[in-house]
Amino acid sequence: MVTIKDIANRLGIAPSTVSKGLNDASDISPELKKLVLDTAIEMGYVTKRMKKETRKRLCIFIENMQYERSGDFGFDIILGFRQAALRDNWDVTVVPITPVLQLRDPYDRYMVKNNYHGGFLVGFALKDPWMAQLETTTIPTVLFDNYIRKNPNVAYVGTDSFEGIDLAIDHLTELGHTKIALLNGSPDSMVTVNRYDAYVSSMQSHNLEVDENLVAYGYYVEESAKYHLPSLIEHGATAILCGNDLLAVGVIRECERLNIKIPEALSVVGFDNLPIAQTISPALTTINQDRIDLGRNSYAALYWLIAKVPISRSLLRPQLIVRDTTFEVNSIANK
Repeated sequence: MVTIKDIANRLGIAPSTVSKGLNDASDISPELKKLVLDTAIEMGYVTKRMKKETRKRLCIFIENMQYERSGDFGFDIILGFRQAALRDNWDVTVVPITPVLQLRDPYDRYMVKNNYHGGFLVGFALKDPWMAQLETTTIPTVLFDNYIRKNPNVAYVGTDSFEGIDLAIDHLTELGHTKIALLNGSPDSMVTVNRYDAYVSSMQSHNLEVDENLVAYGYYVEESAKYHLPSLIEHGATAILCGNDLLAVGVIRECERLNIKIPEALSVVGFDNLPIAQTISPALTTINQDRIDLGRNSYAALYWLIAKVPISRSLLRPQLIVRDTTFEVNSIANK
């Protein structure tokens, strides 16, 4: 086990100075504090406060996602995580994060400085500064819908996109659709890449052509739909599979503006099963991912990482929820 004296010997300074650096004392320079902390991290040192079972701390970092109100995508994920963590007497802090903060404070240093035993990262993009740092982190860390290869300290939690997309395309092909478009989110997101790969795989398994003219990338927000809908319809789409429910809601509202009838003229499928999927008219056919269970599963993965069990991926099974935005192609032709 690494001690303060080991760190002092590595740096050639007094153990008392190392102790000051680890405890954020005011009588040493910020540069020396940084050096002490970075060296401690590199050597695998654990502070006394982190060892205390009476003060067990976890942090949820959230970016690019709404989470503060019931109905927000991140709200139930955080709720499920906290519910599970509370049973094991963990303190859970939620920290909204930005790329600026990530550049200012490397991930491991931030975790050690704030005495967190583990982190749960939600809504991060592939290009975020911390994502590269997670390749070598020694801090137990769980990522929602992101994956780091070859680091036993980092796990990926999500819903099985391949099974979810396949359920949607099963449903649409049973209704006679062959021109199925994909309206996806930002290509900087790993879940976007996964859902595209799942779409290609499922289309091929159903012996359907993958037409790149029927694939569009925007952002996971309602407003993106209006920029891509005309092109997808122009290229013959009779059904649009959306990367999340907000994009699907955008399609429904843009179709209403353009006087395109759903589902008679166009079938629409979402992904998430947000509360708005039930309240919008027509009610949205979608793939359900249980966000409370996602939060609980994320805590479970982090628990085992802290216990030195090298979790890699933990995926929930999705469920198809059929509502009013999907329709038989033959029924359209007979009208």
